[in-house]
Amino acid sequence: MLLIPAIDLQDGKCVRLRRGDMKDATVFSDDPVAVARQWQDMGAQRLHVVDLDGAIAGYPQHVRLISQIAEACPDLEIEVGGGIRDEDAIETYLDAGVRYVILGTKAVNAPHFVADVCLEFPGHIIVGLDAREGKVAIDGWSKLSQHDVVDMARKFERDGVAAIVFTDIGRDGMMDGVNIEATVKLCQAIATPVIASGGVTDLADIEAICHAADEGIEGVIIGRALYEKTLDLAEALAFVAARDA
Repeated sequence: MLLIPAIDLQDGKCVRLRRGDMKDATVFSDDPVAVARQWQDMGAQRLHVVDLDGAIAGYPQHVRLISQIAEACPDLEIEVGGGIRDEDAIETYLDAGVRYVILGTKAVNAPHFVADVCLEFPGHIIVGLDAREGKVAIDGWSKLSQHDVVDMARKFERDGVAAIVFTDIGRDGMMDGVNIEATVKLCQAIATPVIASGGVTDLADIEAICHAADEGIEGVIIGRALYEKTLDLAEALAFVAARDA
């Protein structure tokens, strides 16, 4: 079970949103590189980075900053999402030291694109399915599509994605607990690893996710709980290590 700290970038700062609302952002640090080093030093193996400005603009806005994070944190596998909508953006990030790129809006609006880039960049493509009431949201969560989450996940599995990040927007940044039922439902529908996201509050949530790990949950992304200190990353990593021993 991977515990994946999240860094959301807005105007060069580390922020957290509530329910994906760009106008409801809390700034937690002016130095995202230092924050990434902190999670690396605590023992994290992977880092989830979202370019919020890129998600709105439709193209990457923080390549240089993310490259600095990758250089400063060689022990972290970095996955990046937000505004990645063409092959050039993918290649730029991979050249900058990023391990995985996460496709969201582009994957939903142009599904053939996922198949193409999975062939071009095998093992590096993750699709993020951000859902509200079972439907996929796009454009920085500002619009709700008519696409069903499970149907889209099955399609992307056939394309060969490395994993799917599943976010319940209604819980993201709210610290209301992970929507394990919906996450498990998705896991049961596909064989591709699923990374849960949205709602982690404390160690009890980590325990609950671990209980569902056998259903296909590969990891969980943790955001606000780390920044508001309702969850200690080192403690959570120790719990997972003891459970997996």
